[in-house]
Amino acid sequence: MIDFHCHLDLFPDPVRAVAAAREADLYVLSVTTTPKAFIKTAKLASGCKKIKTALGLHPEIAHERKSELPLFDRLITETRYVGEVGLDGSRDYADHFDDQKVVFNHILSTCSKVGGRILSIHSRNAATKVLDALERHPDFGFAVLHWFSGTPSQLQRATEMGCWFSVGAPMVKSAKGRELISQMPMQRVLTETDAPFTSKPGGTYSSAEVNFATEGLAAIWGKSVVQTNRMITENLKSLLKS
Repeated sequence: MIDFHCHLDLFPDPVRAVAAAREADLYVLSVTTTPKAFIKTAKLASGCKKIKTALGLHPEIAHERKSELPLFDRLITETRYVGEVGLDGSRDYADHFDDQKVVFNHILSTCSKVGGRILSIHSRNAATKVLDALERHPDFGFAVLHWFSGTPSQLQRATEMGCWFSVGAPMVKSAKGRELISQMPMQRVLTETDAPFTSKPGGTYSSAEVNFATEGLAAIWGKSVVQTNRMITENLKSLLKS
């Protein structure tokens, strides 16, 4: 099973969360919200071949942490994954949207300079702006749009641009989410949890969220859970080979 977007370092007990992910034999992309968090978070997964750590700078705090961009540039050679990065067009972050754009464009430029990376991208209420930025940096690598919630036309544009998508339990639970998933290319879909933000009370990591997302995808795609798991695994292999 695959959890391609998870904040292991933000669990109440990160060590316990890592242990739970290992016990479930999950392939996990552990995203970070600041460059300073990357080193410690990577150490959490030391020796865990299936847990990969991404270098991130979350758009919600871009205005507070943009001074860490030089550190981002220094650490980029330590990983092939970047996330969580992107733009957030929500009202709460409108005052800092210019800072978000500066940070995201800098990150895309850095990724381009080092030959490209696999990016887990936040695009809430900002899908068009995110896609515009990706088009300005064609050598950035591969975009995996995390919890995509844009319009069908934005989804079509993202698909035509070669974007991937990571899908979690909240998407398969909602009518809009299911409709968007039905329009995504099956060969470019991965599962995620966004834990601990979507976790049940108690603060422990649970693979049940991945199972729920997989079952939801199976229902949407008209496949068995076994077939769906196999497809998602093959999708990940394809992305990594790219």
